[in-house]
Amino acid sequence: MKKPDGKVGLLGDMNVGKTSLLHRYMERRFQETVSTVGGAFYLKQWGGCGLEAWGGGGREQFHGLGSMYCRGAAAVILTYDVNSLQSLTELEERFLALTDSASADCIFAIVGNKVDLSDDCASPADERRPEKPGASCGSKVRKQVRAEDAIALYKKILKYRMLDEKDVPAAEKMCFETSAKTGYKVDYLFETVFDMVVPIIVRQKAEGPPQTVDITDYKPAKRTKSGCCA
Repeated sequence: MKKPDGKVGLLGDMNVGKTSLLHRYMERRFQETVSTVGGAFYLKQWGGCGLEAWGGGGREQFHGLGSMYCRGAAAVILTYDVNSLQSLTELEERFLALTDSASADCIFAIVGNKVDLSDDCASPADERRPEKPGASCGSKVRKQVRAEDAIALYKKILKYRMLDEKDVPAAEKMCFETSAKTGYKVDYLFETVFDMVVPIIVRQKAEGPPQTVDITDYKPAKRTKSGCCA
């Protein structure tokens, strides 16, 4: 099988819906799942490039695999649950360091999943809006993470990676809200990321491999005997 041209990794806490997002986009269906054991893997052809998408398990015992999913990644999608502020905090505290192994040109996206479980009238942005008589949010929950919270995390990532904001996609363009269950904005998320990744891969292939020397393969030349006793 031909080696993929690039990797896209999904990171995030358990039960935020990483595997469900991959299932929705790649298989066009929603699968009710328990926490992913190990990880999920898919191949996708996009723009003439073969891309591999990895979704890692969020449990502590699988946390060490995250760096493998990020190793050399052209893009990392950091995923949280819009109804859990803690899941956004976990991205910074537990998962950000795993991106150290991603490529230098790595694209980052911040994705808030499970918007189907929240209601617009219950979002923090609407707290000061007067309620209409008889209005009710039913059984849906109040959204805990605001758009500006995700944008703030994106900017922290740039600072962590020592990237200048003017040299990377704008935060507003790289922060998404999705629903793996209904399919809301899932295609838009992945295809936006893929469209950004492909030109980077094409450029890197045109430039060729970096001109470096692997000193581990260096072997000194054999010395030959010389002089009167040769």
